[in-house]
Amino acid sequence: MVDAAGFESIAQCPQELRQMMAAAADGLGSIALDTTQLNMSVTDPTAWATAMNNLGMVPVGLPGQQLVSDSICVPGFDPGLNMMTGITPINPMIPGLGLVPPPPPTEVAVVKEIIHCKSCTLFPQNPNLPPPSTRERPPGCKTVFVGGLPENATEEIIQEVFEQCGDITAIRKSKKNFCHIRFAEEFMVDKAIYLSGYRMRLGSSTDKKDSGRLHVDFAQARDDFYEWECKQRMRAREERHRRKLEEDRLRPPSPPAIMHYSEHEAALLAEKLKDDSKFSEAITVLLSWIERGEVNRRSANQFYSMVQSANSHVRRLMNEKATHEQEMEEAKENFKNALTGILTQFEQIVAVFNASTRQKAWDHFSKAQRKNIDIWRKHSEELRNAQSEQLMGIRREEEMEMSDDENCDSPTKKMRVDESEADTEDCAGDMADPGLHSAALAAQAYALKEENDSLRWQLDAYRNEVELLKQEKEQLFRTEENLTKDQQLQFLQQTMQGMQQQLLAIQEELNNKKSELEQAKEEQSHTQALLKVLQEQLKGTKDLVETNGHSHEDANEINVLTVALVNQDRENNTEKRSQGLKSEKEALLIGIISTFLHVHPFGANIEYLWSYMQQLDSKISASEIEMLLMRLPRMFKQEFTGVGATLEKRWKLCAFEGIKTT
Repeated sequence: MVDAAGFESIAQCPQELRQMMAAAADGLGSIALDTTQLNMSVTDPTAWATAMNNLGMVPVGLPGQQLVSDSICVPGFDPGLNMMTGITPINPMIPGLGLVPPPPPTEVAVVKEIIHCKSCTLFPQNPNLPPPSTRERPPGCKTVFVGGLPENATEEIIQEVFEQCGDITAIRKSKKNFCHIRFAEEFMVDKAIYLSGYRMRLGSSTDKKDSGRLHVDFAQARDDFYEWECKQRMRAREERHRRKLEEDRLRPPSPPAIMHYSEHEAALLAEKLKDDSKFSEAITVLLSWIERGEVNRRSANQFYSMVQSANSHVRRLMNEKATHEQEMEEAKENFKNALTGILTQFEQIVAVFNASTRQKAWDHFSKAQRKNIDIWRKHSEELRNAQSEQLMGIRREEEMEMSDDENCDSPTKKMRVDESEADTEDCAGDMADPGLHSAALAAQAYALKEENDSLRWQLDAYRNEVELLKQEKEQLFRTEENLTKDQQLQFLQQTMQGMQQQLLAIQEELNNKKSELEQAKEEQSHTQALLKVLQEQLKGTKDLVETNGHSHEDANEINVLTVALVNQDRENNTEKRSQGLKSEKEALLIGIISTFLHVHPFGANIEYLWSYMQQLDSKISASEIEMLLMRLPRMFKQEFTGVGATLEKRWKLCAFEGIKTT
C-alpha cells in the first residue's frame, strides 16, 4: 500500500459514477447482443484451433514455433493454464493473461478481444462507440487512475488484471469503486490505458455489484514527478559534463612554461636567438624576462647582447623579404609574358574569323556554318577583350608601384646612406676597420644598380603600354568599320522590305481596279444591248399604233412591260454591287423612305422624295437618295410610267412582295 501523500487523488462525483455505471450496463447489453451473432463457440477447442491455423498462428497446446518472443510476454506465463472450467487456454497473440499489447496507433482500427483471467473476465466495448477519453499525460507518469470497478472487486483481483501490464509497486483502493495503481516503468502505463473501456465481470455472476466498466486514465503523483525531475537533473549534469569535455578537447593548448632567468639560461637563449628555427620561441622568453624586471646592473651586458642579436635578425628578415619579393616579381613577369602570348594567339584567332566573314570566303559557307562562325567569332572577341583588360590592369599596377618607388627614392637613398654611415661609425668605434671606403663604395653601387633597374622597368612598361594602345586603336577602327557596315546592311534591308510592301499594295489596288473596269465594261455592253432592244420595241409599237390605231392605254402597258424588263436587268446588276449599310444615318433614311413609299402605293419620283426628305435634313441631296435606293434592289424598285414626253421614273416599295413570294 502507498501512503496518501504519494498520490494526488482525483475527485469523482457520485453523479458521474452513476452515469458511468449506466453506460456500462448499456455496453454490456450491446456486447451480449453481439455475442449472439458469433458463428464460433468460445468454449469449443476445435473451433479455436481451426481459427488460429487459418490466421497463421499456432494455438496453445499444439506443437509449433512460438510466435511471440519472451521479451514482450509477462514472465512466468504458463500457456497450459486453464482459466475456467471447460474453457481452453487461448492463444498468446490474443490480449489476455499472456500478453496485453501496447495501445495501437490511432490510424488503424483495432478490434479488441475478450480477456479471461482467473477470477474475472474482461469484455471489450462496442466498437461503434467512441474510444474512451484520457487527460493529458503528466511528465514521468507511472501511476494510473482506474474507475468503474465492480463493488465486490478486491485488491487481489485488481492486481491479477493489471499485473499483466508490468510490475506493480503499489495499489491504493478507495471505497468508491476506483483505485490508483503505480507501475515500475513508464511504458507499463500505456499497456494499462489499453484496458480502458473494457467491462469487468467477476466470475460468471450477473449481479450489478460484480460488473463494472473500467475507465483507465493518467494520474498525477508527486513521487512520479519527483523521479522525473531527478532524471532530468541527471541528464542536464551529463550534458554539461559532455560539453565541458568537448570544450576542453577543442581548447588550444597552453603555451609552454617560461623558465626563470639565470646566467646559464641566458647563454642558451643567446644561442637560440642566432638560430632562425628557434628565434620565435627565444624572443618570447626574452620579452617575458624583460617584462618581469630581470634586467639589472649585473645582467645588463647579457641582455644588451641578446637585444643586439635580435637586431641582427632584422637584417636576416629583410634579406628574406627581398628574396620573396624577387620571386614574386619573377612570377609576375612570367605570368605577364604568358598572358601576352595568350593575347597574341587570341588576336590571331580573331583575325582568322574576320577573314572568314569577308565576302570572298563568306559566300561559300552554308547558312549553318555562317551561324557557327559568327558565334565563335563573338565568343573569341569577348575572351580577347577580357584578357587585354587583365593585362592592362597588371600594367597599371606596375606603373603605380613604379611611381610610388620614384616618390620614395630620395628618402630611401638617404636612409641607405645614413645606414651605411652608421655602420661605418659603429665599425670605426668598435674595431677601426680599414675597409671603410670600400663599404661606402659598395653601398653607392648597390643604390645605383637599383635605380638603373627601376628605370629599365619603367621603360619596358611604357613600351608595352604604347603597343597595347596601338592594338586597341586598330581594334576600335575594325569594330567601327564592322558597325557601319552592319548598320548600312540593316538600313538597306529595311528599305527593301518597305518597297516590297508598297509593291504588294500597288498590285492589290491594280487588281481591284482591273476587276472594276471589267464589271463596268460588262454593264456598259449590257445596257447598250438593252437600249437597242428598247429602241426596236418602241419603233415597233409606234408602227402598230399608226397602222392599227390602238389606244393610248395599250401603249402605256407595253411601255410598262419593257421598263419592268429593264428594271429586272438593272436589279440583277445592282444585286451584284449591293453592299450593307455603312452608318446609322443610312438606316434612318431607309426607314423614313420605306414608310413614305408604303403610304404611296403607286410610287413617287425622286424629286418628290427629295422635297419630303429635305424638310427633315436640309443637307441631303437627291443623288444620295437615289444611290441609297439603288443599293437596295430587294426593298425598292424603279418603274417608268407614261409615253414620250410624259415618261416618268417612279420608285416603289417592293419589300413585302419579296416576303410573300418567299
